[in-house]
Amino acid sequence: MTRARRALIDTDTTPYYHCMARCVRRAFLWGEDHLTGTNYEHRKAWVVERLEELVSMFAIDVCAYAVMSNHYHVVLHVDRQACDNWSDTEVLQRWTLLFIGPLLVQQFLAGVPLDKASQNRVSEFVEEYRNRLQDISWFMRCLNEHLARKANEEDGCKGRFWEGRFKNQALLDDAALLTCMAYVDLNPVRAGLAKMPEDSDYTSLQLRIRQ
Repeated sequence: MTRARRALIDTDTTPYYHCMARCVRRAFLWGEDHLTGTNYEHRKAWVVERLEELVSMFAIDVCAYAVMSNHYHVVLHVDRQACDNWSDTEVLQRWTLLFIGPLLVQQFLAGVPLDKASQNRVSEFVEEYRNRLQDISWFMRCLNEHLARKANEEDGCKGRFWEGRFKNQALLDDAALLTCMAYVDLNPVRAGLAKMPEDSDYTSLQLRIRQ
C-alpha cells in the first residue's frame, strides 16, 4: 500500500535521504534507446544543471548523484537551520526564482508600501514558502516536472515521463549515509557504463575527482 510522503520523510529523525526516479516503462530516455537507436545522452546534463539550480534556491544540499540511462539517484541533505535563519525577504526571493508568486509578494519585494492586513498575508506566504524550501517533496517536484516538460517539449509529445512518484529511503546514521553514497557513485561502474569511477559521467564522484 502506498504511504503518504510525510510518513516516509521525517527530518527530526534524519536530514539525509536517498531518492530515485525512473523513466516510464523503464525506457532509456536518458541514454541510447536500443529499439529506435535514438540517443538521449544530452539529457543527463539537464539533470545535473537542474540540481545545481535547485540547490541554490532550496535549503537542500546534494551529497551524491548518478544519472543513468533510465533513472537517476540523489542523496539529499535538508539544512533546516540554514532555512530558519533566512530573512523573510530572502525566503520570498528564493521562492520567486522558482514561481512568480502572488501580487502581494511581488509588491513586497518591489518595496511597495503595504497595509497591515497585506503585511500579515505576506508573512503567511513567507511561512508557507519557508516550509516548502526545506521540503524534499517540493525539491523533487521542481526537479522532475522541469525535466519531464523539457523532454516532452523536445519529443513533441504529451503524457507521463516518469514511472511514478519518486522513491525515497531515510539514511539514519553515518554508516548508512556513506554506504548509500558509495552505492550511488558506483552505479555506472556496476552497470558496465564505465570501467573506473573517474570515467563515470554525470556522477558526483567524477565531479569531486575533477575538482
